[in-house]
Amino acid sequence: MLKTMIRHCAGAALLAAASLPASAQISNDTVRLVVLNDQSSAYSDTSGRGSVVAAELAVEDFGPAVAGKPIQVMSADHQNKVDIAATLVKRMIDGDNADAFFDIANSGVSLAIQDMIRQSNKVVVHVGSGNVDLVGKSCTPNSALWLYDTYALAKGLATALLSDRHKRWFLLTADYAFGHAMQRDMTETLRARGGEVIGAVRHPLNSMDFSSFLMQGGGNMQVLALLNAGADTTNAIKQASEFGLMRQGVKLAVPIFTLVNVKGIGNEIAQGTTFLAGYYWDRDDASRAFSRRFEAKMGRPPTHAQAAVYSAVLHYLKAVQAAGTDAGDRVMAKMKELPVQDFMTANARLRADGRLMRDMLLVEVKAPAESRGPWDLLHVRATIAAADMIQPLAESQCPLARAQ
Repeated sequence: MLKTMIRHCAGAALLAAASLPASAQISNDTVRLVVLNDQSSAYSDTSGRGSVVAAELAVEDFGPAVAGKPIQVMSADHQNKVDIAATLVKRMIDGDNADAFFDIANSGVSLAIQDMIRQSNKVVVHVGSGNVDLVGKSCTPNSALWLYDTYALAKGLATALLSDRHKRWFLLTADYAFGHAMQRDMTETLRARGGEVIGAVRHPLNSMDFSSFLMQGGGNMQVLALLNAGADTTNAIKQASEFGLMRQGVKLAVPIFTLVNVKGIGNEIAQGTTFLAGYYWDRDDASRAFSRRFEAKMGRPPTHAQAAVYSAVLHYLKAVQAAGTDAGDRVMAKMKELPVQDFMTANARLRADGRLMRDMLLVEVKAPAESRGPWDLLHVRATIAAADMIQPLAESQCPLARAQ
């Protein structure tokens, strides 16, 4: 029986090898994936270790080998610091033979390392980062943007909420690359659609006291848009609640927000807050099935950024298998050729500029009385189609888009 098993395994290996391109080549005989993100500060709950678990689940579903070679998942904490991130990327490419980097979850870091990775002909898939310049003037043939961007978040959220009751907006902005781009894109969208930005103020990353910033909004705002993320967003919502802004009828619009953020501050405080999400654990059977697997390892459902890391890693591995190589430019070309299909993505395509054409969910935080369980926190109000919010390829500043 053992001989039969050996012959079967050998035959399967020969069949798999025969299905690969003749030029199949995997550098250093291992495909090494790095989840690079913040694992110790503001974004560690919404991204962090959970993104590593999501990547491991993707490898579990794909199988332990790709193009006949083993897969290794590594992780690194950039601490939201560009210099640390650059050092980690160089060390992991030169010393650890890393092939691809996922998540990042900080736009400043993403912009700083994107060209470094291109020069080494590796792949980077930005998931938790959202500066639209990553697929605009800073695009590369080796990079992709998987979940959201500042243009899409601004247009999708502003368009969905803008009305006579929600016309006057005040913008509270994180003072780094993502926040600046978010403020620019939301301001342009609101003004183009008849809205009004009555004021905007920037705050440092990891702020603890937002009272002076919130007071600058005055009593004339109808919407408070929090153009930040992670702990900054939750702290700002708590203090907005203490000021009684929601009781006064002010709507909270939060481009970057997650289930974990809602849980952290409680839906009594966050109720009514509206944001866009690529995934919600209780949307359908497939979403719930993935959530159960993730929760078994992490003790809670995934955020949409963590679910999207699974999606990105799984698609990357499919592309490596199809290309028969881990050379970054060839893998990314194959990623653009193959449709993206998984539990949170319905037959989406990766454009020439590296932007995944993903639909998003418009969600609203439930009131406490509406929740049926500890993580039943969101209403799914609508689906925003990718074509209705993502910047048209014809408007992109990416040279790869102009080549189409």
